[in-house]
Amino acid sequence: MNPLSISPHHVGRRQFLRECGVGLGKIALAGLLTDGLRARAGNAPGAGPALGPKSPQFAGTAKRVIHLFMGGAPSQLELFDSKPALAKLEGRPLPPSVIGGQRYAFIRPDAAVLGPRFRFARHGQSGTEISEVLPHLAGIVDDICLVRSVRTDQFNHAPAQIFFNTGFSQPGRPSLGSWVLYGLGSESQNLPAFVVMSTAGGLSGGAALWSSGFLPTVHTGVRLRNQGPPILNVDHPPGVDGRLQRDTLDLVSELNRRRLGEVGDPEIATRIASYEMAFRLQSSAPELMDLRGESRETLAMYGAEPDKPSFARACLLARRMIERGVRFVNLYHEGWDAHSDVVGNVRSNAGVTDKASAALVMDLKQRGLLDDTLVIWGGEFGRTPMVESNPALGRSQGRDHHPQAYSMWLAGGGIRAGMSYGATDELGFHVVENPVHVHDLQATILHCLGFDHEKLTFHHAGRDYRLTDVHGQVVRAILA
Repeated sequence: MNPLSISPHHVGRRQFLRECGVGLGKIALAGLLTDGLRARAGNAPGAGPALGPKSPQFAGTAKRVIHLFMGGAPSQLELFDSKPALAKLEGRPLPPSVIGGQRYAFIRPDAAVLGPRFRFARHGQSGTEISEVLPHLAGIVDDICLVRSVRTDQFNHAPAQIFFNTGFSQPGRPSLGSWVLYGLGSESQNLPAFVVMSTAGGLSGGAALWSSGFLPTVHTGVRLRNQGPPILNVDHPPGVDGRLQRDTLDLVSELNRRRLGEVGDPEIATRIASYEMAFRLQSSAPELMDLRGESRETLAMYGAEPDKPSFARACLLARRMIERGVRFVNLYHEGWDAHSDVVGNVRSNAGVTDKASAALVMDLKQRGLLDDTLVIWGGEFGRTPMVESNPALGRSQGRDHHPQAYSMWLAGGGIRAGMSYGATDELGFHVVENPVHVHDLQATILHCLGFDHEKLTFHHAGRDYRLTDVHGQVVRAILA
């Protein structure tokens, strides 16, 4: 078509079809072939059915996960693992026989001991010891399983965060949420199956923490904002109404499906799903984020304000997400890196997270959702019994990174409630009872969801990969 010879205001339908080389017969033929193309696309690798619900390998106890990841590594010695013996050694170094050959990020192995900074007390029928800075968690100790013997292979933030979330210390592997979506598919039609939110500073591990790695990118976590529009640029463009947008998406989708049917590239299926999800989010996301329909009692229980971004608001949104079919929610709260002023750091972050974390468990329980929703709370490693004080860096009364032993808690989803598992030595340095490696924890999470961690695999680069790499055992003692 010569754009100079035909006025755009005088182009009839027949003339347009003739000039662009598309006749009515070709359009009719395309219509007759549509069903066949769609059927072929649906059977292509990574196509639409990959997003639909799937059956697990066996009957699991959990259907969904809410992972409250405490980035920066909370101090277990101030929160969960009471060690009175440290007070007796305060100001003196630990014996070399305890330290062994352990390396540290910012302190020398002969750094002085820092004693406990908060009081602990026993709570609930289980008698679980909890720090005074977690009064709300203390009220639900009979609903959680506190694991005091977690250990990891990594002692720096980015590798340790990536390791916990993907089973490997370097970017490029699928995240836990991606594996869950790959195995179980999606139950949500109007929201992403794997949602990510952040409530504090940036994460050392970055987007690798919720990446799909070598899995098709349709399994990647979708990050929602905690304030304002949940996703930027999702509204109708100026001058484009819903009908025009729907027609445009249908045309683009049809072209993508044709190509998918020809080449079977799963990334094309991701593109189709992304366009459709963005269209649905225009109505579903604002409804999800609007907390004005929640009761005053519920808002007060979480400590959330409907329009104010906070960890409490994010926890309440997590509950609303799983009610709407979201399979996996990652809620990241960065800020626990207490290289200096461990007392102030722990008090501040516990004040932000304690009430809402406990409220989430209580709310799920009241609504009958806790039995099949697994809640996980914890960070990438622990903190040292020794003090970090570095005048050159302006640091004092802090704790360094400690991979040998730290604490986490889990609730719901088939986890035994009201129990403590594992123990560290009297100085909180080494695990001495029931060690739980990060891969063991990952294997246990997958088991609760109905998967054998050794059999949930994806073939890539010539071999089968799994979340737990070549390690991991299910921690059956903490299963209900």
